Amino acid sequence: MNKILLILQREYLTRVKKKSFIVMTILGPILMAAIAIVPILIAKYSDDKINKILVIDQRPEIFTTILPSSETVLFVNSKISLDSAKRAFDPEKFYGILYLQDDMVKNPGGAMLFTEKQANLSVTNYIETSLEKQIEQDKLKAEGIDQKTLTSIETTVNLKTLSLKGEENSAELATIVGFICGLLIYLFIFLYGVQVMRGVIEEKTNRIVEVIISSVKPFELMMGKIIGIALVGLTQFFLWIILTLTITTIAGKVIVDPKTDAKVVAQTMRTNNLDQHALEELGATPKVKEDAIAKVFSQLSSINFPLIISCFFIYFLGGYLLYSALFAAIGAAVDNETETQQFMLPVTIPLILAFIVAQSIVQNPDSQLGFWFSIFPLTSPVVMMVRIAFGVPPWELALSIGLLIAGFVGATWLAGRIYRTGILLYGKKVNYKELAKWLFYKG
Repeated sequence: MNKILLILQREYLTRVKKKSFIVMTILGPILMAAIAIVPILIAKYSDDKINKILVIDQRPEIFTTILPSSETVLFVNSKISLDSAKRAFDPEKFYGILYLQDDMVKNPGGAMLFTEKQANLSVTNYIETSLEKQIEQDKLKAEGIDQKTLTSIETTVNLKTLSLKGEENSAELATIVGFICGLLIYLFIFLYGVQVMRGVIEEKTNRIVEVIISSVKPFELMMGKIIGIALVGLTQFFLWIILTLTITTIAGKVIVDPKTDAKVVAQTMRTNNLDQHALEELGATPKVKEDAIAKVFSQLSSINFPLIISCFFIYFLGGYLLYSALFAAIGAAVDNETETQQFMLPVTIPLILAFIVAQSIVQNPDSQLGFWFSIFPLTSPVVMMVRIAFGVPPWELALSIGLLIAGFVGATWLAGRIYRTGILLYGKKVNYKELAKWLFYKG
């Protein structure tokens, strides 16, 4: 046991002192925080300018109505001709000129937008949507159908899902939490499992292992290496969580700074010559959607995060130990990384298949497919983490963890048999038949 601890300590300290570990520990949280922050920044600053559109409407009087403005598009009707509008066009005041022909109801393609630069896609999409709705209203009016009657019968159903205890929950939120957990385990098993394999190949190629084996048993060397790299992975993972939360918290306070938002609104008003009342009508003032925020927090409370976090570490360790034992056996059986391809495929197929299946299981987590994949040791670390967010019977969870432990013990035994023979074997091309013989060697 003392020898395993010494090997574990060596593996751990050697890897955490590497520049690559330090760089990835710093870059990882920055990249993960950027994934959350960048979309918010884009939404916050991409449409901070109100685009004024001069509308020249040639339709008959009965159809002439002002198009509805939005937070980013303001329509201003004018009675001047198109030629006059083009000659007097000022790009500092207007984004473009919208010309609507007199037969718009019969010919919806009779709308033209004139701009100085290439037209903005969001602006053109909004104009098209607005015109489509208004032309539909014009057609109803021409047929004598009351728009108010049609509007009054339109019904939107917002289904609220609750537990039997009355707690509000969300399938979308459970899907996101479960899929992220499954994805992280998938990535970490691959990342650190391959490190075990490469470490074994490196020591075997440099003949360092011959010196080490003279002092420790092959099984002790393998277990020390596997557990040491597992601790490296957990260390990096904990640091990523802490740094990511720190970065997102600080950035969140900066992004939602009320003083900054007030300056943006004031600048928008000055730029577009709008008073406070006009800006409020356009919906451009920042509003805190307290109901939506309260709903999100209510749904978050329905997720059993203590269970998810504890199960995450159980399945991460169990899945990593199982696969890293197999990766260590592959590293011991070959002389270089090129030769690993023939053995890697059977080992990695279950893990890749688990990730593919997880994407469909989120639609029906209680399916037979989800059940069997969540208890099979080679796929349970990914699939069960997806299902846990939706709620799993305790007996299924216990069975899955028990089989995962049994799978790790069995994989370690098989890997140990291959490792003790292959670690000192050089210059021989190994196939599956040869590996089968190693499993039954005595000694």
